Amino acid sequence: MKLRFYILLLFLFSLNINAQTNKGFFQIARLKYNGGGDWYNDPSAEVNLLNYVKEHTSVKVNAEYVFVDIATNDIFSYPFLFLTGHGNILFSDEEANRLRTYLENGGFLYVDDDYGLDKSFRREIKKIFPDNALVELPFNYKLYHIFYNFNSGPPKIHKHNGKPPQGFGIFLGKRLVVYYTYESNPSDGWTDPEVHNDPPGKREEALKFGTNLVLFALTN
Repeated sequence: MKLRFYILLLFLFSLNINAQTNKGFFQIARLKYNGGGDWYNDPSAEVNLLNYVKEHTSVKVNAEYVFVDIATNDIFSYPFLFLTGHGNILFSDEEANRLRTYLENGGFLYVDDDYGLDKSFRREIKKIFPDNALVELPFNYKLYHIFYNFNSGPPKIHKHNGKPPQGFGIFLGKRLVVYYTYESNPSDGWTDPEVHNDPPGKREEALKFGTNLVLFALTN
């Protein structure tokens, strides 16, 4: 029964990703999860980032906020999922299996610790890939140089605990399927200026980094 279920998911994934490609417009989907964390915060982030990508690259985008529930097959309609928040994350076994299927078949997940997410994210990602460790990416990794150069890895947009920003990944073979920023918080820099009152230079840095993420996901 479970095998048939996942064969169906793979079929749906192929149909939906092809549909997105045929439309010719790239879109980011916010991932709704359980556990009590504010997965929904700062909905202007993706819209502003996609508009920046449209302005500075040739990528065609659909610059609208959209979210998908991890408990549904809607995740298979989008090649780029974005997860953020301040609190707890909790994946059921079925949700973990669904997200694993998504990632094993071409999907990309970007996770940004908006402060307070680190402990639960590291715990829950083990449900998805128990045998694949989060590894810190070297500064020469192509994600940091694909369009704009970030010679020291992810930018430091918010202070948080004052630690250096870090970028971690999970690889399946040579393909990066999960990318995680810690003590960096670029997505806060994508939001409308009045939300966090970040200086224009910080917002520009965050948007450039987000552009790298989008281009990397599209070519990875």
